[in-house]
Amino acid sequence: MDIIEKVIAKNGLIFAFLFVGFVMLFSFIISRKLLRNKIPGVAIAILAGLSLAFLGDQKGIANIPLFAGMAILGGSMFRDFAVVATAMSADISKIKQAGLAGIIALCAGVTVTFALGATIAYFMGYTDAVSMTTIAAGAGTYIVGPVTGTALGASSDVIAISVATGVMKTIFTTIMTPIIAKRIKLDNPHAAVVFGGLIGTTSGVVAGLAATDEKLVPYGALTATFYTGLGCLLFPSVFYLLLTLLGF
Repeated sequence: MDIIEKVIAKNGLIFAFLFVGFVMLFSFIISRKLLRNKIPGVAIAILAGLSLAFLGDQKGIANIPLFAGMAILGGSMFRDFAVVATAMSADISKIKQAGLAGIIALCAGVTVTFALGATIAYFMGYTDAVSMTTIAAGAGTYIVGPVTGTALGASSDVIAISVATGVMKTIFTTIMTPIIAKRIKLDNPHAAVVFGGLIGTTSGVVAGLAATDEKLVPYGALTATFYTGLGCLLFPSVFYLLLTLLGF
């Protein structure tokens, strides 16, 4: 055990990658085997990560020497790298495939989410512009929330709330999409494009459309991906300035 601890201590970051890999593996197994993909594996993994964060103090699980490498892996550098890498995988020219309806859906989806998220944050007692914007961004996606919070200097608890909000949205979208698909006529590529732009959470949209009709997944994923990029652009800038102008 002493030898193992010494090896892990010298290779903390590598062990952190390995540990996260196992968490992801078990999360997707639980999603596929026990929950029949009704809740996406990524949502389960995030919930597991949030739960593990309570094992430590200010730095979460990284305060435990065995998991010290998580401080680097879970830091802003790797997080922002992952966000940028995701955005770089989308070709801006492809958004033309969504047409005017996709663009309108994106703008409406981001704006409505901001209004609802900021209102919810206000009634939760978070009345400053930074907290309201961060929680509203989390209501967009669990990626946009921490990116916005870090950019604006939000506290760790507010960022955690934004992530949790995004995860709940993902789970809700995954479960409700196949249930309401027929009622909202979500049965063609054009509708999937609009749906992805309005909802935005890529994991939830992809999982929900996969449960509805696998042929619709690429179309919903297209605008949902751009939703994340647009949110990262607008929430910490335009929407934050809007709240400050309103006196928050």
